[in-house]
Amino acid sequence: KECWPLVQKALGESFVKAELDLIEGSMTVSTTKKTYDPYSIIRARDLIKLLARSVPFDQAVRILQDDMACDIIKIGSLVRNRERFIKRRQRLLGPKGSTLKALELLTNCYIMVQGNTVSALGPFNGLKEIRKVVLETMKNIHPIYNIKALMIKRELAKDPELRTKSWERFLPTFKHKNISKRKEPKKSVKREYTPFPPPQPESQIDKELASGEYFLKESQKRRKKLEEIKAKQAEAVTKRQEERNKAFIPPKEKPAVKQQKVSTSTKIDVN
Repeated sequence: KECWPLVQKALGESFVKAELDLIEGSMTVSTTKKTYDPYSIIRARDLIKLLARSVPFDQAVRILQDDMACDIIKIGSLVRNRERFIKRRQRLLGPKGSTLKALELLTNCYIMVQGNTVSALGPFNGLKEIRKVVLETMKNIHPIYNIKALMIKRELAKDPELRTKSWERFLPTFKHKNISKRKEPKKSVKREYTPFPPPQPESQIDKELASGEYFLKESQKRRKKLEEIKAKQAEAVTKRQEERNKAFIPPKEKPAVKQQKVSTSTKIDVN
């Protein structure tokens, strides 16, 4: 609401009409009879998209320039586990936003990580790199590897001789450290064929009937559970105490002076 007059002014230069409906909660852009640039409506749509993703107006208004483009990368559905998703999204930002700053400097783009999306704004080549980095980060590849490769590419681009050649030999190759321990294939033992199906596994009720727990009252069951928990706790306490007492057991000491063996032979060489 605060920056809407500025949005209208910016879009008014290319004769695009913008409307803000606070009751419905919508932003609308439409062409007028004076609109001369057919692509201006696409740029206006991108502008309100970026504003909806909470990109500041000073940055979002740059989309109206000819050499600028924007990309909204959806990362919410890439990782199932919520905690893991938050960790990987934090990895994009880095400590005190240093990783994000490095990416911005290398790609000349503005990046905004917000909720389940990453909004990027800048030249096309930079956006392509950012999309690759973001998607790989969500696949558990640390962004520092891509940043290293980007830095090397930036230096190589300055050399006129290397521009047309392949850069494969210069780029670092990172090997996965967590190689599976098992090298040889698993040997499967063939079982004898039996026409009878395996016996039906016992259900929880069957087990309770066998132990007689099924006929206990609710309070008795609760008491029994509490006793089991207390027994486990007591066992854990004794184990912990034994571990602590190990530190106080003195080690076996070796004798200070070695006993020299007295020669028992009394034979004398006469010669």
